[in-house]
Amino acid sequence: MKITIAKDLLKIKAVFFRPEEPFIWASGIKSPVYCDNRLTLSDVDVRADVENGLADLVKTHYPQAEALMGTSTAGIAHAAITAHLLGLPMGYVRSGAKDHGRKNQIEGKLLPGQKVVVVEDLISTGGSVIEVVNILREAGAEVLGIVSIFTYGMQKGLDRLAAAEVQNISLTDFDTIAQVAAQEGYIRSQDVERLIAFRNCPSDESWIGK
Repeated sequence: MKITIAKDLLKIKAVFFRPEEPFIWASGIKSPVYCDNRLTLSDVDVRADVENGLADLVKTHYPQAEALMGTSTAGIAHAAITAHLLGLPMGYVRSGAKDHGRKNQIEGKLLPGQKVVVVEDLISTGGSVIEVVNILREAGAEVLGIVSIFTYGMQKGLDRLAAAEVQNISLTDFDTIAQVAAQEGYIRSQDVERLIAFRNCPSDESWIGK
């Protein structure tokens, strides 16, 4: 599954490597990778692989799940499709409460004690998805864990997930995609070490120009 999804994401350039011309993140960090998993929704075959894969992750790792909750906004569509495949209720968590109406931050019906799984598109440092987990817990949900399409495996993200006592299971990861990208000719084989160096310490730019 990891290799299949890696090939899918590379094919549609949802994950795009450019180690020779790094992208600039909003934080100012230079990155050899660009991620836009929203593109998976526009490719019928890739979308089927992703949503069936997420459904399999939920069934395998969280068989007690009673509802799925998407992260806003990238996780909403994936949560909806996956919930449909599983025959489960679905909702999503806003980044902030609405300033009108019922001023909801959690959209959809959430019952006290309900066992939920959070659906995210990608995880880097883990901050946004852990915020969603905390909001759901405060609302009385039992968060079984997280499923996501792609994770960087950055140490900061791993540490945050551990501190929040929540598990994430991803369809694929940075290391797998880097290896597949080299095998498929998207990057040079010698670039893999540079990519892993970035993943291990994003603020260290010594990988550039190697």
